[in-house]
Amino acid sequence: MGSRFDITVVSSTKLEGESYIKTAVYEIKRIENLISSWDSKSQTSQIIRNAGIKPVKVDNELFQLIKRSINISKLTNGAFDISYASMDKVWLFNEKMTQMPSEEEIKKSVSKVGYENIILNEKDTTVFLKQEGMKIGFGAIGKGYAADKAKGLLMSKGVTAGIINASGDLATWGKQPDGKDWMVGIVNPLNKSHIFSWMPVYDSSVVTSGNYEKYVKFNDKIYTHIINPKTGYPATGILSVTIFTKFAELADALATSVFVMGKETGLDFINQLEGVECIIIDENNTIITSKNIKLNPIKND
Repeated sequence: MGSRFDITVVSSTKLEGESYIKTAVYEIKRIENLISSWDSKSQTSQIIRNAGIKPVKVDNELFQLIKRSINISKLTNGAFDISYASMDKVWLFNEKMTQMPSEEEIKKSVSKVGYENIILNEKDTTVFLKQEGMKIGFGAIGKGYAADKAKGLLMSKGVTAGIINASGDLATWGKQPDGKDWMVGIVNPLNKSHIFSWMPVYDSSVVTSGNYEKYVKFNDKIYTHIINPKTGYPATGILSVTIFTKFAELADALATSVFVMGKETGLDFINQLEGVECIIIDENNTIITSKNIKLNPIKND
């Protein structure tokens, strides 16, 4: 998936643990083969090739993932949208970008984006992209989904505790061998070697999405790499978002959504969701938390 996965399991022996980790790796590779748009043989690639032409029959697993993605799009009013992959790359976020794209270029870049044009047929489990040139991509939900699936598979095989870390998308279950909760450190985006708080996590997921490494600056304003799929303009005002909830798939999607919504709207949105909490760090390095989070700040030496 173009991302690093770290897998931790609690087991009786090292050999047993290594066997479980291999099982998780195979599951992650299986999911990659299903959802990758880089693999020409994947069902996702078939959907893209047939955009504007015909519906494509897919496995129920992929169909349900797309269906849940569309539901999140509706919930977030389009702040999350897997058809973002249709977007023209008018923002480069590197030294080659010396001026902003024009308003016309930006508007044109999202002309084929729109989850409303992903047509699902539940009876036949087919997916149809209405517009020619439309694409879908799972970059904002796929790692979380893979972490959830690997976790579920290991639990079904009797693994009592572990962590799947998909490049910052954590799915945890059980406790450490000494009986203590797994702990996740929340870092300062401007100094990643400094942790400002440790949070216990038990049978839940944590996703941190940072927006401070890939950016460009024009007229003293920073434009970062997470782009609003409705407008084509990069999200502004937030450096990082950490989401706490049951499933990594949902946390993954919501982290992106909050970036796009902005801190005020995003925080209000999260506060209305049961079983979801967040920590937002804004462009001024101010820490903002949802209503049920209590931080325990720590000192860094």
